[in-house]
Amino acid sequence: MDKQPARVLWPEPPARGGRRTDAGSILVAGVDEAGRGPLAGPLAVAAVILDAARPVSGLNDSKQLSEAKREALYPLIIERALAYCIVLIEREEIDRVNIFQATMAGMSRALAGLMPVAHEALIDGNQLPKDLPCPARAIVGGDALEPAISAASILAKVSRDRVMVALDGEYPGYGFAAHKGYSTPAHLAALQRLGPCAQHRRSFAPVRLLLDQGQLF
Repeated sequence: MDKQPARVLWPEPPARGGRRTDAGSILVAGVDEAGRGPLAGPLAVAAVILDAARPVSGLNDSKQLSEAKREALYPLIIERALAYCIVLIEREEIDRVNIFQATMAGMSRALAGLMPVAHEALIDGNQLPKDLPCPARAIVGGDALEPAISAASILAKVSRDRVMVALDGEYPGYGFAAHKGYSTPAHLAALQRLGPCAQHRRSFAPVRLLLDQGQLF
């Protein structure tokens, strides 16, 4: 039986984290994902409502920050945010609905997991999910422009990277801790040598090609 296709990664339980805020405050959430492109592992989506009274300095698009800087910012965001929710969309759901639909679903779930509830969401990219719990705006390059989206990108990236490091121990030989599931030469060589494992996305071309050729894990 497939494991649960989506789960809240942090905090658990409950499925969200947050603090009380003054009545009447306008709460704006930033939303971003990590892991759309890799050949293996889950997709991580985070939603964050920052606290203007407790700013976090150094926020930026997670891809522009070093791993050490992301790891340093992660606990600060968790501690100072008014609310945050990090959701994992597992490989099974990605393959079942496709990566775009999985991303849209993850954004909706992350926003729905916030407490207090956001009044507005700022979402990185040019697409908005349907059935959001609040009004939203899509912002291209928002992870470098809006601090709340930057914070969400950091939470998503660090969370997913930690999962991939853990999966490296479960599936030795693929190098997940190093490349985090992305299509690097080392990863492609391991795929050719070992075949796909249970964490490889069957709907992604390099993995699908190997399966079509009869290389089973």
